[in-house]
Amino acid sequence: MTTNEYVRAFAGGFVLISLALGVEASPLFVSKHFLWLTAFVGANLFQSAFTGLCPLVNILHKLGVKDEKASCSN
Repeated sequence: MTTNEYVRAFAGGFVLISLALGVEASPLFVSKHFLWLTAFVGANLFQSAFTGLCPLVNILHKLGVKDEKASCSN
């Protein structure tokens, strides 16, 4: 997986988990305050689209995750 794919997976996972924990209709409901996590993830994705700053990308680079998949040569 590339950094872009990891960022999408993490963001999607965090949004789904925070919705499951923050929406009263969910059987996993804990507190409506978990919806702040959803807002944080959305705001971070929005700002990173314009600034290019994403803490998760920096962490993934330090862990050795590549930006693009290697292309196959014939």
